[in-house]
Amino acid sequence: MSVQIVTYLGEGISQLLSLAVFVVLLLGLGTLASRMMGVPFSAPRLALGGIVGLFLGSIASVVLYYGSFEALAGLDRAPGPAFVVVMTGVSAAASLLAFVALELALPRGTRLRPLQAARAVVDWYGRMRRYRQIMWIVARQGLGGYADGRRETGEGASGRRRLARSLAHSLEEAGVVFIKLGQVLATRRDLLPPVFVEELGRLHSAVAPVPADEVRASVERELGRPLEEVFDDFSERPLAAASVAQAHTARLRSGEEVVVKVQRPGIGPVVRRDLDIIRRLASRFETSTDWGPAIGVANLAEGFADALREELDFEVEAANIAAVSEAAQGSPVRIPRVYDAYTSRRVLVMERLHGVPVGGADPAAADGPRLAKALLECLLEQVMISGIFHADPHPGNILLLDDGELGLLDYGSVGRLDGVTRESLQTMLVALDRADAVLLTDTLLDVVTDPAGVDEERLRRALGQFMARHLHQGMTASMRMFTELLLIVTRFGLGLPAELAAVFRALATLEGTLVYLDPGFDTVTETKRFAEARMSERFTRDSLRDLAVDEVLAMLPALRRLPRRLDRITDQLHKGRFTVLVRPFAHPEDRRLLTGLVHRMILTVLAVTTGLTAVGLFNVTDGPHVAWADMSTRAQVLNASAWLLLALAGLLVLRLLVGVSRDGSPRRR
Repeated sequence: MSVQIVTYLGEGISQLLSLAVFVVLLLGLGTLASRMMGVPFSAPRLALGGIVGLFLGSIASVVLYYGSFEALAGLDRAPGPAFVVVMTGVSAAASLLAFVALELALPRGTRLRPLQAARAVVDWYGRMRRYRQIMWIVARQGLGGYADGRRETGEGASGRRRLARSLAHSLEEAGVVFIKLGQVLATRRDLLPPVFVEELGRLHSAVAPVPADEVRASVERELGRPLEEVFDDFSERPLAAASVAQAHTARLRSGEEVVVKVQRPGIGPVVRRDLDIIRRLASRFETSTDWGPAIGVANLAEGFADALREELDFEVEAANIAAVSEAAQGSPVRIPRVYDAYTSRRVLVMERLHGVPVGGADPAAADGPRLAKALLECLLEQVMISGIFHADPHPGNILLLDDGELGLLDYGSVGRLDGVTRESLQTMLVALDRADAVLLTDTLLDVVTDPAGVDEERLRRALGQFMARHLHQGMTASMRMFTELLLIVTRFGLGLPAELAAVFRALATLEGTLVYLDPGFDTVTETKRFAEARMSERFTRDSLRDLAVDEVLAMLPALRRLPRRLDRITDQLHKGRFTVLVRPFAHPEDRRLLTGLVHRMILTVLAVTTGLTAVGLFNVTDGPHVAWADMSTRAQVLNASAWLLLALAGLLVLRLLVGVSRDGSPRRR
């Protein structure tokens, strides 16, 4: 009995020592991986890798040492120390590989969140269901070949018309978000052929109104109190019902008449899911079709998603109204007042303006020329002075008020321009007014993205021909000329900033209303006159003096150093000691890039050499079917060396993979 106890104790101590050796070896290899492979050392991850490696290493050790599990089961004695050494080494190597693989799959800082993972699975399932619905709609409308790039649009005018009509029907059938996408595409005359713009322009988003009890519950939930505590009267019949929200008239307890804009219940998750699908589809079209990159479908989808997400937040719309209202101070165009105390993300309460949409009013009953000029100047003041403007001034958003003035509604979509872009826009309009192709070319190259490599002379000639077509004497210019200007920019591979393109689209949208109010109204001429007047204000005597003083003050430090530097250069030239030092890799990023390339070349050569050497050593052993215990001493040494070299080759390959994966990920600060 005592002998058995001693035996058990000896086996237990042996196993504990083996485990201790394994842990020490694992820690050492983990530190080696951290230094050699650039993988951060993490004790919990190393422990997880150790568990995985111990399991896999034990299996591999049995196969390597005994040849099979049947051979191990047939032994009449316990495995010897040699097997323990082999198992410890193989398990440690397998643990290291598992540790590195875990760091590659889930880099440091990545946290495993089971709830988020479960939610992601649910989202994926819902997205797949929506994908099937969309693909069924696309297939039924005959668009499958165009979606995957197998068919082209060059089928003549009738074919393009059928394709455009099928696209419009598909978007309308797909629901709210896709209808809005079609409506946005219908304004992109710079990207889509006229037939597509025409067909998409027929899209409408008329939907059934939300039941009154749901609207009441939604408003009370957002306001945090019963409806009767805020409103004396609340109309259950909507004033208007759209795809994202609907509006109801009401009267506050203080007596003011207001319009309550209520977001449709449950629309948020639907919009977010469909926006995610649109971005994924756009990314696919960008890579698998010819027309995707040509119109920048990925950037278009991203801009549309940002705008629609902003439209879902009524607090953002309230802030937009306040900013536009401040920009339009002194203008006869009315901007509704927002009641911030009753506004939330899903409910917007604003002043009610009494009137009818311009498209349904009789222009003869109003002072059309005065209103048209006031409306244009209001938008231009927003664009060129404040930098925030109403981006969707279609006739439905413009009211002819009962008092004969105009009101501007719906600020879910606004554009924003920084100071530099506003100055560039004014300069472009002045260049158009003067038919100066050189000035227009320089201004465009200042604002477009990626101007490097463009043929400036060809661009200047194209812009000169464009001006000759649209701006010669006796020609009545139209806002459609800006659509052609955008097409020229696109043809030369340049990207006009989205906010600047939004200005042109807003002006083109507004032109129809202006002409409706005043049939003889010349939008382009009035716009150029406004820009020239603002530029003239900037170049008065006082403003020029202030500008000159500011520039001189900014240049003063350089001007002070300039004489000394010129004197130093001329002195070196006189003495024949003037030299120019060039450092091709002076920038740290350049040195880092070159060093990384050299290191990878060395690692690649070492990995290939080590792997081939390991294969060569395997070939001179007793063969793969001979168990380790049955090998000669020389064969065991060669076989162990081959496995060590093979493991080293694997580590070198993993090091290369780590470097490649880290290059594609953003640097952590």
